[in-house]
Amino acid sequence: MTIGFILNGEDVTVQTEADYRLVDILRTNFGLLGAKDGCLTGRCGVCSVMYNEKIVPSCMIPAFKVRGSEIVTIEGFAQTVEFQDIIAGFSKAGVKTCGYCDTAKILAVEAFLGTAPRPSRDEIPAAFDGIICRCTEPAALVEGVLAASEIRQRRLYGRSS
Repeated sequence: MTIGFILNGEDVTVQTEADYRLVDILRTNFGLLGAKDGCLTGRCGVCSVMYNEKIVPSCMIPAFKVRGSEIVTIEGFAQTVEFQDIIAGFSKAGVKTCGYCDTAKILAVEAFLGTAPRPSRDEIPAAFDGIICRCTEPAALVEGVLAASEIRQRRLYGRSS
């Protein structure tokens, strides 16, 4: 089957099987390796992408569901100022990254800040539900999100959150 969708802001078309997974399409057809093929059950989060502005495990999205959608991978998101806000926040808070679950953490923060631009400390842990991360202390992630929020608020509005 032929499917067309928007990938990182570009209109693309791919020939694939209807039950092929989005993670496989991204890795095989487009060479985008940021979404890892981890558990393939949607539980670990390392295959996360933005699907129509929501974070999803790409291993659970069959090709036929991709038609007409908008997909943003970490490779596309890394070209944005929002990405830089998150990286700066992580750096400020001393968040350690391993290269394996980074995609999931970064996209989870972006999705979360999209709905809670000035989050409270208590709201933040829920943003990482469904992401298995053993490289970063939960408290450091909370501090990283708070710092990213403050950096973004300052960039957008010239003030702290």
